[in-house]
Amino acid sequence: MSKRFTNGESGEPSAETGAQETGAAEATSGSSTASEELAAALAEKTREVAELNDKYLRTLAESENIRKRVRQQSEETVRFQRENLIRDLLPIVDNLERAVQAAQGATDSRVIVDGVEMVLRSLLDLLKSHGVVPLSVVGHPFDPNRHEAVDQVESAEHPPNTVVSEFHRGYLIGDRMLRTARVAVAKGGAGNASDDGSGGTKPSES
Repeated sequence: MSKRFTNGESGEPSAETGAQETGAAEATSGSSTASEELAAALAEKTREVAELNDKYLRTLAESENIRKRVRQQSEETVRFQRENLIRDLLPIVDNLERAVQAAQGATDSRVIVDGVEMVLRSLLDLLKSHGVVPLSVVGHPFDPNRHEAVDQVESAEHPPNTVVSEFHRGYLIGDRMLRTARVAVAKGGAGNASDDGSGGTKPSES
């Protein structure tokens, strides 16, 4: 009598076992593909980061070079301007030397005065060539933006709050104040400007 064998008994793989093996193979293949894609994406991002870092370092180096060039240019400009100013001062030094020589052998005081006036004119011309001009203040109303009041005086010739005299001259450079003029102001309304914000304080009236 013949014996019937099942698939399991005959040693041949069953359909269920084959399906499991096929699924496992497909899962392994899919996992491998995902890993490869992840590795490729990671490599791409690493490359992008390296490129960005290289661009950053290049930009940083260029910025530093630009700062160095600007600093060098600024230093050269300052040095050039200083040399020009000193060169312009040399003729005034020459005039001073001539004035001293003239004064040493002079018996007339007028020679000394003329020499000093010549030097003063040279200095004023130099200042003017650089855009510096003196202020004319005597007889003008007190202006806290241009004047620093250091004294108040009685004056029959000037109305109150008017500049009567100056202790040192003020100067403009272009349209900006280089130095305010120190002045004496006629008593009266001048007391209203005692706190002028310019650094000078008007004395109170006695």
